[in-house]
Amino acid sequence: MTQYAFHFDGTRCTGCKTCEMACKDYKDTDLGIAYRKVYEVTLGQTVKDAQGAITTDCVSYPLSMSCNHCDDPACAEVCPTGAMHKDDQTGLVSVDAAKCIGCGYCHMACPYNAPKVDRDKGHSVKCDGCAERVAAGEKPVCVEACPARALDFGTVEDMKKKGEQAAIAPLPEPGYTHPNLYIKPSTDAKPAGDASVKVANPLEVM
Repeated sequence: MTQYAFHFDGTRCTGCKTCEMACKDYKDTDLGIAYRKVYEVTLGQTVKDAQGAITTDCVSYPLSMSCNHCDDPACAEVCPTGAMHKDDQTGLVSVDAAKCIGCGYCHMACPYNAPKVDRDKGHSVKCDGCAERVAAGEKPVCVEACPARALDFGTVEDMKKKGEQAAIAPLPEPGYTHPNLYIKPSTDAKPAGDASVKVANPLEVM
């Protein structure tokens, strides 16, 4: 089996969200549904001292993320019908809409908040790695749309050469599901589990 993976270069990403919009356009997703999301991660504080001088150590960094097509996908593990499944040939995780009953267990189990239940359609939806494009020898549309070339996609062996397995905040430790996302972190990025960071745009990404 060929396992495909994403790579994210945090030193190049500007947080423009072109990847997110390209995905929404290509997949024609409804309002409130996004398969790729750009987290605005912030940390630090601004304080005023007794003399009135203001100092700040605030920084922020973007994190673009979709489904990570994990080696041990929690979504597939809890799916009661087998609708959520990992492809034997590509390692990409997708939903069989004909089998999905819309129970939402996949959404609750995924530590990356990748699957969502589309109530209008009556089943879960998520990034499938643009499987039809991959089969045609192309890369996912989000990767090709990125103006800063902060995203890449290929075999897990090639993506490993570009960065470390996803382990920056606000992501969980990679040992939970072994995500196929490899990251070159920006200088300001904090390690997974660091409680000092906050997501500034929770309504966009949750």
